[in-house]
Amino acid sequence: MNSRERVLTAINHKEPDRVPFDMGGTVVTGIQAKAYRRLRQYLGLPEKEVVIIDMLQQLAQVDDDVMEQLGVDVRNVSPRSTASFKIDLKETPDKHYRYFYDEYQIGWRSPIDGGMYYDMFDHPLSGDINAETVDRYALPDPLDPARFAGLRDASQKVLEQEKRALVVGNMSAGIFELYMWTRGFKDGYADWAGNPELAKKILRKYVDLQMAYWEKMFETMQGISIDVVQMADDLAGQNGMLISPNSYRKQLKPFHKEMFDYIHSKTDAKIFFHSCGSIWTVIPDLIEVGVDILNPVQVNAAKMDSADLKREYGKDICFWGGGVDTQKAFDESHTPAEVRADVRKRLADLMPGGGFVFNTVHNIQGNVPPENIMAMWETVQEYGRY
Repeated sequence: MNSRERVLTAINHKEPDRVPFDMGGTVVTGIQAKAYRRLRQYLGLPEKEVVIIDMLQQLAQVDDDVMEQLGVDVRNVSPRSTASFKIDLKETPDKHYRYFYDEYQIGWRSPIDGGMYYDMFDHPLSGDINAETVDRYALPDPLDPARFAGLRDASQKVLEQEKRALVVGNMSAGIFELYMWTRGFKDGYADWAGNPELAKKILRKYVDLQMAYWEKMFETMQGISIDVVQMADDLAGQNGMLISPNSYRKQLKPFHKEMFDYIHSKTDAKIFFHSCGSIWTVIPDLIEVGVDILNPVQVNAAKMDSADLKREYGKDICFWGGGVDTQKAFDESHTPAEVRADVRKRLADLMPGGGFVFNTVHNIQGNVPPENIMAMWETVQEYGRY
């Protein structure tokens, strides 16, 4: 069974020869650059310049030699996104931060001394705005040819030569995330509760943007068998939803349904949906609007126990992630033995009947030692066979 067959079998809720393994197949199943450099050294691979594929998260491109050595079953050929597209990196006058403004005019900065990620510091739609402000706000061009250059050739290589599963991603974060990032969290929550029509107007702008992008993507990829389409919208935190389930159903769910219905009308690909946190209460809603695959499966968030998730929803949705608890079993404060124990539990919970692709809970962070990464991988090789 080759990698693509393995992934397709799993996401269609059947048992392949072994659990498919992903590292770097999406921008939410990757590895931070510092951890990646140490992993390459640990594996005895040649030193090389690490390519950053996501500026915000400082994610490394997983190179062919690592993919081969670890048997990675998934390849991402996503377009250049707001996280890496046309960035003009500058330093603040006091030399404390590096910063840039992205395509949406959101400001991002990272400490020069010891910074590992970029955080927002400026929101283009914050403050006192109205409908006219939203109309005037200029969005990036979703049809920019540079986004799509080389995607067909790269996809054919993945499918025909590498025989890995093909994942194609969105041009940006999800519509709710973009709403909050551009409006700012304080004003965004105030509008969500007190001025929902303005919030919906902003959301509509991002739905139209992403629909135009996906129309162009499917036109570009005509005749290419996309296996997975990656979408996202962070809806929850550690202990519960960031918005009430009722407001999700009233204000956001119809937009998700519109986008996901369109995608399903254009492709046989499965929809991979990323949301961190405790999203237990809206998983049935996500299934209803067409989500096929759930990520990152944050197993230590409230009501997100891996065994409970599999029992309740395993027949209706595939779990892609949840393979090791990145908060409580994976960083430098934990031993390889603790990693192995956690991975064995997650495999036991999520493997039966297929419907599981192995990945960590979200990206491998920069403080994870290579010994723990390899303890995870070795445990998957030993206990991840059907």
